[in-house]
Amino acid sequence: MFRRYQFLVETYATEIEKVLSAWAMIQADDLRRRPLAGDPRGRNLLEHMVHQCASEDGWFLTMFFIKVTDAPLPASETLLAFVQHYAACAQRRLAALQGKDDAWWETVVPFFGVPRPRTWILVRRIAHTAHHRGQQLALLRMLGRPLHSTYGPTADTGGLAKNQPQVIYPYADLSSLLAGEALTREHAALPVLLGQQVTERPDS
Repeated sequence: MFRRYQFLVETYATEIEKVLSAWAMIQADDLRRRPLAGDPRGRNLLEHMVHQCASEDGWFLTMFFIKVTDAPLPASETLLAFVQHYAACAQRRLAALQGKDDAWWETVVPFFGVPRPRTWILVRRIAHTAHHRGQQLALLRMLGRPLHSTYGPTADTGGLAKNQPQVIYPYADLSSLLAGEALTREHAALPVLLGQQVTERPDS
């Protein structure tokens, strides 16, 4: 049966992988490091993961009426525990969305006190997640970590378009990510870029 809003479900599925790919680039020692040491205003990576799990659970529970867990956060606050817990909860949310018809998607519900259709709310949810993922990737760059792809090439996968850069994700798919993060954490190899301009206005 044709579903007008299946593209939203498919987009949410790719967002799950992008969140977890970003988390796969984190090292355990990075979790409590802030963008500026001693400044409590900038979320550290652990706080970003807490926010992602709690916020997404809250949105789905109160606006979509989809409950997937009694515990939005993992029992232990380790990197692997967050990866596994978020993956499990998000996949349950994805399964619930798969069964929704067009009328459900078009239903108007309160969005922080403002009436909005669920289509609008999921688009905003995806934008919210992408916003925080960008902050996490920027923080990883500040910490000197190499960055695999999330949407396209990065400075570590080839840089500028003129270089014909590659798109290289840490893992080929979600199942490989979950298995890899639980074992060796062996990510896809990044190219060696010797003397290659990878940003638009490099330092002279």
